[in-house]
Amino acid sequence: MDSLQIALVAGAGVVAGVVNAMAGGGSLLTVSLLTVVGDLGGLVANGTNRIGVLTQNVASVAGFRREGVSGLGQAVPVLIPSLVGSLIGAYAVSNLLSDTAFERIFGILMVPLLILSLRPPKARGDDIVWPRALTVVVFFAIGLYGGAFQVGVGLILVLALSHAGLDLVNANAVKVVVIAVLTAVAVPVFILNDQVHWGFAVIVAVGFAVGGWLGARLAVRGGERVIRPVLVVAVVGLAGRMLGLY
Repeated sequence: MDSLQIALVAGAGVVAGVVNAMAGGGSLLTVSLLTVVGDLGGLVANGTNRIGVLTQNVASVAGFRREGVSGLGQAVPVLIPSLVGSLIGAYAVSNLLSDTAFERIFGILMVPLLILSLRPPKARGDDIVWPRALTVVVFFAIGLYGGAFQVGVGLILVLALSHAGLDLVNANAVKVVVIAVLTAVAVPVFILNDQVHWGFAVIVAVGFAVGGWLGARLAVRGGERVIRPVLVVAVVGLAGRMLGLY
């Protein structure tokens, strides 16, 4: 690694950490840079990025708590299905990778997600109001995707949580708790398969942690008026990238 690579990856980590804490999709930037600038293969870039995602979400949890918003209690109903899905997804992608077609399909699915992000949810508060069966099915599917590909899982979580009854600030607070836990479960799978470049992992982790802490503070202090534009831009950017438009 040279100084330019370190600076680019660290800077990308800070930006991605802020975006991830306020919406999601920041890993598009870091995974792309790790692949192009770091010259890492897709699987190794994916695994390496997980170390940064883990530190970012731990930092974001601390940031939200410091601002008086804790997502720990509200996260309980969605943690188990998300964890089970994450473990299955991480194992599948690490051993049976075929993600090109999946990314194209996911890009198409981002269109209705964009519509949902533009349409304010009817229920707003600090409790999930969905029936338990629906909550289990939806968050198992989200965990499955998050364990496999990670990129964009924060966006999906925020949209699902907001339509399940949470306002965007509380949805983000719950999101970072869920992603921290499901990433902690998925990371060992990539480590055991030797799919982590530890040099870049440390650099991206530091950048992510700084960005995650800053993003949590911005989210709480700015509220939905700050979060919603970031959310929409992130959805549009992710959809375009997944569809191969750039």
